[in-house]
Amino acid sequence: MAMYVGIVDGKDEVWGVRIPDFPGCHGGGASPAEAVEDATRALREFAADMIASGETIPGPSDYFDVMADLKRNKEPPGGAIYIPLLLDKSRSVRANISLDAGLLEQIDTEAKRRGLTRSSFIASAALDKIARAG
Repeated sequence: MAMYVGIVDGKDEVWGVRIPDFPGCHGGGASPAEAVEDATRALREFAADMIASGETIPGPSDYFDVMADLKRNKEPPGGAIYIPLLLDKSRSVRANISLDAGLLEQIDTEAKRRGLTRSSFIASAALDKIARAG
């Protein structure tokens, strides 16, 4: 999984994250965490649109190169965080996993409540967890 440098800036309840390797790709939120989550979703969608248009996804820039570019362009550096690029492969793969019976019951109950399959619920939970780890 590729990790891209995201620049976080803001204050109070207005935060943003921009991803220099993808000009125009950014996220926002009322907190730094919300902005990072939004930027992770935005990067996924931005990259998917690039692929659909036949464009090449750029490789991740080095953290120190990004910081040097900001300084050279006299841009405020803000904070920096790595944003994961989570791309779908457009194909399903069967996986055999073991879970505690009680946990599986809770997963099935919550998936049903949300109108999801067990697989889609687990995949969604995993994506959320990966995105927050950025």
